[in-house]
Amino acid sequence: MHQTSSRLLRMTDDDKPFTRDFKDLFSTLIVSLLPLSAHRVRLTKVEHTFLSEDAINNLGSLKFSQSNRMPDPKDPSRIVTTTTTTTFSMAKDMARSICQRFLEARFIESADGRCQQVYNMKGSVWQLTPKGVCVLDRFCSRNGIQQKQVAELVGNSISQLVILERDGETDKLITDRATIEVIFRRFVGANGPNVKTSVSVADSDSLSDYRDGLTGVKMASDRKVGGKIYKETFTGKAATDWLMDCCTTVDRREAFEIASLFVEYDLIESIQQDRSYMTQFQGSHLFQPTKHAIYQLTPKGKDLVNGSLSRGRTSESETAAASRTGGGIARDSNTQRLDKILNDAALRLLFRENLRETHCEENLSFYIDVDEFVRQCRRAIRAVQKSPSNAASMDGIKEIMAQAYGIYNAFLAPGSPCELNIDHQLRNNLATRMTKAVGQDVAMIETLHEVTSLFEDAQNAVFKLMASDSVPKFLRNPKYEHTLKNYDFDAISTQPQGRLVERSQSRSNRSK
Repeated sequence: MHQTSSRLLRMTDDDKPFTRDFKDLFSTLIVSLLPLSAHRVRLTKVEHTFLSEDAINNLGSLKFSQSNRMPDPKDPSRIVTTTTTTTFSMAKDMARSICQRFLEARFIESADGRCQQVYNMKGSVWQLTPKGVCVLDRFCSRNGIQQKQVAELVGNSISQLVILERDGETDKLITDRATIEVIFRRFVGANGPNVKTSVSVADSDSLSDYRDGLTGVKMASDRKVGGKIYKETFTGKAATDWLMDCCTTVDRREAFEIASLFVEYDLIESIQQDRSYMTQFQGSHLFQPTKHAIYQLTPKGKDLVNGSLSRGRTSESETAAASRTGGGIARDSNTQRLDKILNDAALRLLFRENLRETHCEENLSFYIDVDEFVRQCRRAIRAVQKSPSNAASMDGIKEIMAQAYGIYNAFLAPGSPCELNIDHQLRNNLATRMTKAVGQDVAMIETLHEVTSLFEDAQNAVFKLMASDSVPKFLRNPKYEHTLKNYDFDAISTQPQGRLVERSQSRSNRSK
């Protein structure tokens, strides 16, 4: 079975590519450039690099195929192959613009060690940053791409990125206070503050400190400002650099937004403002991302890092979830705990991090992918029902069908790269449906209804697995102790009697 998708990048309201599509496009480009060779930069050769013009030429016509071969469930002697092919194409000017965005997102950097800000049409030599390697590695793991050079790149340089949560509809960062506090703890340093003895070292443009993603923002041990000595200070530029290098931010506006919230939530405070920048850019009164703006941690920020600050509140999303799961239904305590985690962006961020460490992140990725798939599928079907003769509406249905095969080939097909641990009968039902011929128009819509139902069955199975296996491990992990103590997980206990009700509701309306 073969499903083809010619992709237009989904764009946000402020004319940015959706982050997931953007990262997939970047990774598809790098895979197309493999193996990356050595290029001469001044007097030396730099390994694992590429030329400006090679990337621009490849972006003109990119193709990525994802395939799975399996025995036909109804005739094991017959091999069935399911393939999803995604193609991107664009003009050279657009390709250069996209590469410029890759540069601004800190996926790539100049191989000459200089902080180059502009992606040239030809001649420049580029290499992946640790952030870019991490994005590529996650893409290859999900899609079953096994390239020796990718393993080499990961071995040489892999960053523990903070995987930021985004709204599935708008792609905007989720920036509630609890999520910002999680980012802030990493910003200060997973193993304590990154204090430099001299101001010049703390303020240098070198980003080598941030290559592991765990080292905190560079701080000066002592800095004289206005005749007074301040301890452990950092510049607005250093803060922005850290947020760009160590998080899945895709432009400096997002880094600026997070840093401004550090100030708004009283985690950092200004010692010296950059008034020239404030005059030039409206809305920068809280934070200025320059070398001339100086900041330090507030007492509240220090308390948060030291674990002595209790949040003691319930987020709006938790409250909404509580109202949805009411009605006297007896629920298993770990099921309720997982509900709480999935409905809180900060907990979801940490839970994903813990799943990654225990090599089962695919469960959460699948769960969220199905949420998004179901939502988009229903929207596409409504569009066709509203305008049956509209060719664009049917194109939307074909795109969703391709998305279904993408999810199946990544998570559910036998031998898939992120194969999930689900019931044999359910796996067989999925294989039977996904290897059956897909009809056209109305028949394709009926197929999507069947696929959606099976995907939701698999989603329920994965939810139960995460609740029984991953939630207890997450709650016991001392790494997250400071954050988890602010949530009243111990109050969630199994109610006496009553039967555990099957999770038949669609979870596609949850915020992400």
